[in-house]
Amino acid sequence: MEQMNARKLADEYLRLGGHRRVVIDDNVTSIRNWEPEPDEAEAFWKTNVETLSPERQREVELFLPTINRA
Repeated sequence: MEQMNARKLADEYLRLGGHRRVVIDDNVTSIRNWEPEPDEAEAFWKTNVETLSPERQREVELFLPTINRA
């Protein structure tokens, strides 16, 4: 199966009800999640994002909503 691009992975995760948000500080990303997620979103993240290389994970994270101010 062809790998989904980062945008599609992030969009699908959010469509499934995922709540993770990206924090960007000094060009370093980290993920925050304050709410329980639907099982489908959690499973999608674990199966399709956590298995990626760190570089590809970062690409997906950058398409998530951010908690940074513009």
